[in-house]
Amino acid sequence: MDAAIIWDEAYAEHDTGEHPEGADRVASLIDHLEGNDLWDRLAVVTAPEPATEDDVLLVHTPAHLAMIKRAAQGKGTWLDPDTHVSPRSYEIALLSAGGALLATEVWKDGLVPFAAIRPPGHHATPDRAMGFCLFNNIAIAAAKLLQQGCERVAILDWDVHHGNGTQAAFYTEPRVLFCSAHEWPHYPGSGFFPECGEGAGEGFTVNVPLPAGADDADYASVFDVVFDPIVRQYEPQAILVSAGQDIHLDDPLGDMRVTEAGFARMALRCVRLAQELCGGRLAFVLEGGYDRAATARSVEAVLRTILDETAPPVSGGTVKAAAAVARAREVQAVYWEV
Repeated sequence: MDAAIIWDEAYAEHDTGEHPEGADRVASLIDHLEGNDLWDRLAVVTAPEPATEDDVLLVHTPAHLAMIKRAAQGKGTWLDPDTHVSPRSYEIALLSAGGALLATEVWKDGLVPFAAIRPPGHHATPDRAMGFCLFNNIAIAAAKLLQQGCERVAILDWDVHHGNGTQAAFYTEPRVLFCSAHEWPHYPGSGFFPECGEGAGEGFTVNVPLPAGADDADYASVFDVVFDPIVRQYEPQAILVSAGQDIHLDDPLGDMRVTEAGFARMALRCVRLAQELCGGRLAFVLEGGYDRAATARSVEAVLRTILDETAPPVSGGTVKAAAAVARAREVQAVYWEV
């Protein structure tokens, strides 16, 4: 498969000051990729179009859109203790969502993209910005696919933090399958086993809360035992991945122990699912990842996996994580053959 990297220099203009989600986060990733042999193998896609306000309103309320626009005026402000907006943040948040939308458009060129965008998005609920996130990039991309006629979209989220905003956006929506593996207990405090959706969406939210210390083999087990069989039964027409690289063992905001091999293993599973189920329509969208070097190496591992369709073996496995996977399997057995 051919891989693409989507990014824009303007992402640095969302100024958060001294902050884990700092202005250099995407730039440092691109610098790393440009400095090795991988760069020449990638389709480099820059200057995405900003998402329109109508695109944002597919997920967010008009009041939320207006609040972000208003908050970014003047010198900017803090929306909560974690989430800052600067004078350019509204425009760059639209550009970040535009990068996620572009990720679904390059499929027509036979590309599997990694959208290296910021600010991240999966904590932004329909009516609230939080956890560094202003607009929910991946949810907007999924909602756009639904608007364009897709009937089933799968979102897989491996960020160390639960994607509460994505879950909230689609909690009653059977056309989106949301699967999240995340550290528990941890910010934002959601994503426990019984959270499976409501109404028509019941059974289409899959949470695997994992204990601190989960490693490559534990995440491989989540994919093999829980995500893979459920996604296969769902038969999505597209797969989107909230690729939070903050489960890396070097990341300062999480307590997981995933290495580059673990990211490659998860990415390979996503590639195989996309090839078998939806004609290769797969996109990775950057969420967290706050150690610059570890994030860059992890994204490189994902991109190499797309290109080479291979991943190194993983080892490890923890008793506590095995119990969590077993519990998730038990809960999801009500809805799926797992």
